[in-house]
Amino acid sequence: MRDVAPEAGSAEPGTAWRRIADELAAAIAGGAYAAGDTLPAATVLADQHGVHRHTVRQAFRHLAEQGLVTVSRGRGTQVSARRVPYPLGRRVSLRANLGRIGLVGSGSILSQQQIVGEPETCAALGLEPGAALWRLESLSRADGTPMGTGTHWLSVARFPGFDAAYREAEGSMTAALKAYGIADYVRLSTRLTARLASEREADLLHIEPGAAVMVSLAVDALPDLTPIHLVSSVFAGERMEMVVEPFAE
Repeated sequence: MRDVAPEAGSAEPGTAWRRIADELAAAIAGGAYAAGDTLPAATVLADQHGVHRHTVRQAFRHLAEQGLVTVSRGRGTQVSARRVPYPLGRRVSLRANLGRIGLVGSGSILSQQQIVGEPETCAALGLEPGAALWRLESLSRADGTPMGTGTHWLSVARFPGFDAAYREAEGSMTAALKAYGIADYVRLSTRLTARLASEREADLLHIEPGAAVMVSLAVDALPDLTPIHLVSSVFAGERMEMVVEPFAE
């Protein structure tokens, strides 16, 4: 069986996708494409470069691995925003952290309900098993870009009417707690893991299903270390970086 010679002017596949990826990376670095911009479709670039669209998609995958773009079904290939540093110290506030680097943080509430607390959840909050808990879901954004989702648990007995306070605070936990006279609280513990995004998480965060996400399970407490808030957060791995600052306030 004889080898088939490549078409005139075509490049070896590995060279072709890398050349396209390098050209797009240079265009992004040079400002031709800003964060949030959508790159030309694979079919368009394939025609421009005289290659198969799968070659362009390989270039897109390479750029995604470098954190330069996000490839999403239905949204195309978009230029990624810079990774946001998220300090993990005694005090953790996403909106405050975003403000320090010139980004505007915002949030929306996805769901609110009262539940019977599971033993492990109640134990983390220093409560008896089966205690009534608030379970709230939220979505956090930076300059309008989804950064992470959060599931929060708090005691109903300690925070009566917290669902209304949280809505009034527009999804800001710090502002909502101030309505109960809590002007200050500290991070008691943070556990970090990583996994692949579910379809719902991918849809909320505008990432591809199966993309890497960082998961944070944290307990917040009063200054006397009484636990008051348990939160499980899921962050788009391509948009966040965790910075451990054990002595930071």
